[in-house]
Amino acid sequence: QVQLVESGGGLVQPGGSLRLSCAASGSIFSVYAMAWYRRAPDKQRELVAAITSGGSTNYADSVKGRFTISRDNAKNTVYLQMNSLKPEDTAVYYCKALVTAATATRATRDYWGQGTQVTVSS
Repeated sequence: QVQLVESGGGLVQPGGSLRLSCAASGSIFSVYAMAWYRRAPDKQRELVAAITSGGSTNYADSVKGRFTISRDNAKNTVYLQMNSLKPEDTAVYYCKALVTAATATRATRDYWGQGTQVTVSS
């Protein structure tokens, strides 16, 4: 079994910063692309940022220049540094990872974390 556990969410004032972490654990053979998504109230889930195992990144236009995604392959962990936060960044943030499980079948599929709340408010 593979688990993704996020941490680092919370309440922050506009203009502030937060750093989210997401660690993959369990029966892992390999971790490929990792990403952060978010779902704001009454909105559809959207991709925030993604990073390949080689370190290539892409960002939603709304967060370019403010958010930075990074990863530590040795720890199977992805991070999201969020700066200059705005009220419209308020959402539940989810991480996703494409993982090959260390099982007999070596199945590869996406796994999701449980989500962490980020609230930007004064």
